[in-house]
Amino acid sequence: MRRGVSVVTVPVLWLFVAVLGAATSVAPVEAQPPGGQEADDPVRELVSRLTLDEYKATLKGLTRFGDRRQGTQRNRDAVDWIEATLQDFGCTTTERVHYQYPPAGAQPRRSFADPLPRPPPPPPNENTGTPTGGDVGRRGPGPGGSVIFGYRARTGVNRDPMAQPDERIRELNREEPVDGDRSQVYCTKVGATRPDEMYILGAHMDGHGVNEAVDDDGSGTALVMEIARVLSSPDVETERSIRFVLWNNEETGLNGARAYVEQREALQGVEDPPGSGRYPEPRWLGMIQHDMMLWDHGAPGPDGRVSRDQRPEADVNIEFQSNAELATEAMELAFFFKAANEQYATDYPATVGPHMTNTDSTPFMHLVPAISLRENERGAQVGAGWNPNWHQPTDVWTTYTDDDFRLGLNAAQTTLAAIAQLVGATVER
Repeated sequence: MRRGVSVVTVPVLWLFVAVLGAATSVAPVEAQPPGGQEADDPVRELVSRLTLDEYKATLKGLTRFGDRRQGTQRNRDAVDWIEATLQDFGCTTTERVHYQYPPAGAQPRRSFADPLPRPPPPPPNENTGTPTGGDVGRRGPGPGGSVIFGYRARTGVNRDPMAQPDERIRELNREEPVDGDRSQVYCTKVGATRPDEMYILGAHMDGHGVNEAVDDDGSGTALVMEIARVLSSPDVETERSIRFVLWNNEETGLNGARAYVEQREALQGVEDPPGSGRYPEPRWLGMIQHDMMLWDHGAPGPDGRVSRDQRPEADVNIEFQSNAELATEAMELAFFFKAANEQYATDYPATVGPHMTNTDSTPFMHLVPAISLRENERGAQVGAGWNPNWHQPTDVWTTYTDDDFRLGLNAAQTTLAAIAQLVGATVER
């Protein structure tokens, strides 16, 4: 269901930002005032139900399946676990999308995660155990159109099991992928008065690198599941519907998200059976992706090393894509999320950028306003080596501290606060 909107250039977009400020025109309801009515604020009540311990517990549950690489039994077991956990959380309307990987006639593609052409690596990073190295100065446009400044560290995908020093994790990830059938799970909170309209909250559950895929993207998967837990409580009602989707095959080229769009775009808003008031695919109002939520430790230094500590300036990065056909609407949605962060998040602020790229919101961005929440800007910062654990053996539980996990929790607070307003959530008293 494509909406005809012409492409908006970056200068025009940012002029619009300057005039509009923290845009909220996408919201069907106004944001709650910052004070004076907290006792009657359902958004604040819902956000308070997100806790660091529960977020960590859900994320920890995913680590039992290793890196959850697509095409393996550990991936299939993780999909089953996600479905069972969503049902335990009360989101019982679980369904699956089935597809084939690779798709028929697919051609090999270079992944954004493939190693960049780089000089030979210097010695290992003493902080993380990963190869390091960088160049100083401006590097030009990155994969998302953004410009990279300063030092860069090597990026790539670890395929060597022996690079993982933990024997237990190495054994979890021993099986190699096999082409064939794939599935991914979703559940739906059905709106009470507008069940035919829906926001999609997504994260990808697959990873790779011979690790536990804690940050990429267990952190986003646990975030979406925790929001599903809160909103599936029997005392919570929403006017509009919300779908919680845990994508598969993101690491191979967004195949799970693409399969969803191909199979379900044309079904939007179709009542089935007619007159039933049921909409298997409500009309999409927005798509919000969550991909890598934990690590904002700053840029590599001249030696290519990244600090072990979360930087004082850490924030939740909200990205839209300035080249999307619905760029203006996506930008408005991003700034609405930023306003929700300012009012309801407890520890970390949010920033907005125009370079959403290479994540599961991309297949949606010309069809519906689409944004991505992350730890860093994908094209410039992650792509330049700001996260030395990306697709590396160090993406394991013991790498991260509560400061890191709390960044993920604040992203969850941001999304829940925004989406609760957008869908008209209420809490029974």
